Amino acid sequence: MVIPVKDENPTTKVPWVTLLLIAANLVVFVFLQRPYDRGLSEANFSFEFAAIPCEIVSGRPLTTEEVDQTLYESQSEACQSSSAGGRDDARFPGKNVYLAVISSMFLHGSWLHIGGNMLFLWVFGNNIEDGLGPAAYLVFYLLSGLAAAAAHVAVQPDSTVPVVGASGAVAGVMGAYLVLFPNVPIRTLFLVLLREVPAKWLLGFWFVSQFFVNPAEGVAWVAHVGGFAFGALVALVLRDRLRPERERAATP
Repeated sequence: MVIPVKDENPTTKVPWVTLLLIAANLVVFVFLQRPYDRGLSEANFSFEFAAIPCEIVSGRPLTTEEVDQTLYESQSEACQSSSAGGRDDARFPGKNVYLAVISSMFLHGSWLHIGGNMLFLWVFGNNIEDGLGPAAYLVFYLLSGLAAAAAHVAVQPDSTVPVVGASGAVAGVMGAYLVLFPNVPIRTLFLVLLREVPAKWLLGFWFVSQFFVNPAEGVAWVAHVGGFAFGALVALVLRDRLRPERERAATP
């Protein structure tokens, strides 16, 4: 287990957007998803509000048959033809399948899921917000999540399994951090030992490890890769502008 705890990278401003994103994710998880109420109601919540590749590709909500096949028959690709179904036989006819891509970024599958995402967001997000500014950082965060979702849909267009989690957006933040602050020491927990590791090694290890995720674990690893690549690309384009003043001053 490798867990980043803190980076040695001071900021110049309070990271209000990062704090608000963390708060929003926690509020949605605790008061709307209600993790203490496991069961069919939780599954239905995900189908109603989370992004689903089949819905995005077909432009319509899943039918009751597609949802039931996914839930009760473990068919992860129960997607029918794009012309099949409609609002009349949809399980959730009022669902906006495109806005669900945004709402998915604020949904999580467990306490461990949200805890890990919010920890990574706090450790790496405050410096990216410091460089971009609050408004641009929020746009960047959401676009990273959209890029992550696009990567996942491209690989699994027929999937009828809801995609939940801020992981893709957070991965974008991590990709940008790798480009902008590769040598910053990250205080990292290895099992029970704390060690300082350069960001490039920690984040590089995380990125490579995504390609070895067991598909049976249900982790949308392609979304992680897509979000990370998007964040790294944006940072490469804007690197000179986003580098801290102290580093620019030190450059001959």
